[in-house]
Amino acid sequence: MKKRVVVALGGNALGNTLPEQKIAVKSTAKTIVDLVEEGCDVVVTHGNGPQIGMINNAMAALTREVKTQPNTPLSVCVAMSQAYIGYDLQNAIREELLDRGVTDLPVMTMITQVRVDQDDPAFKNPTKPIGHFMTKEEADHAIANYGYEVKEDSGRGYRRVVASPAPKEIIELGAIKGLVGKELIIACGGGGIPVTRDGNALNGASAVIDKDWTSSLLACEIDADILVILTAVEKVAIRFGQPDEQWLDQISVEDAKKYIADGEFGEGSMKPKVEAAVAFAESKPGRVAIITLLEKSKAGVAGETGTRIVL
Repeated sequence: MKKRVVVALGGNALGNTLPEQKIAVKSTAKTIVDLVEEGCDVVVTHGNGPQIGMINNAMAALTREVKTQPNTPLSVCVAMSQAYIGYDLQNAIREELLDRGVTDLPVMTMITQVRVDQDDPAFKNPTKPIGHFMTKEEADHAIANYGYEVKEDSGRGYRRVVASPAPKEIIELGAIKGLVGKELIIACGGGGIPVTRDGNALNGASAVIDKDWTSSLLACEIDADILVILTAVEKVAIRFGQPDEQWLDQISVEDAKKYIADGEFGEGSMKPKVEAAVAFAESKPGRVAIITLLEKSKAGVAGETGTRIVL
């Protein structure tokens, strides 16, 4: 039986610029195709931190330079990031498959919308900084003309902040389910294009969804066996950076929740990854969540490294 695996790529898998991305996806593709050769049906998700910032900055600059150009909604910027990351990533994966003689596995990027609750408390307290630093005058202009929410950032200037609501529904889920095992799918990029529902209409939301939480939801919905969350460390640690630092091999959902409650994991770094991993692992007996390095993902799925979270 093939294992169904959702692989959530971190920022180190994509680079920070267009040239860096071209290079980074080459090694990323090798890791993904390794899993294919191990007999896994793979669905890939990814972040878009540097990319969404770059696109947002470019569109904001266009609006400043061309007065008749309306401001570009953040949801549209997320859609752009999905397409251009997917373009590089799917081509690199396709090339790696063909180089290894795999000719019967198409690769595609699914432009994916993710519904959020318009009453999510996150919309009342936007905290996710995006885009370029602004002067006070630029910030005031953005507030007055574009409706941005802006916060001062540690003496470095002002930045736009947006909400990071919880993902509730993957709109294109039916299409993704129909393709799993038939194609290698790249979906839910950047956490998904954030939308709210109004009757039958979907409206873009000014938000960025955490890609690990969306990956966890996707893995549950397609009945995956394994969720692999790739990050900058081989394993998760408690008492990180302290003399008695301890790297974790396999932990239970119960222990992971205790570590979260004890504040062992950084709020903006490891904590959401562990929480998303726990949500998947506890959703059904036998499901395994793994947190590890990109280049260790094959070994992680084989149970040789990484931090494994199990029920």
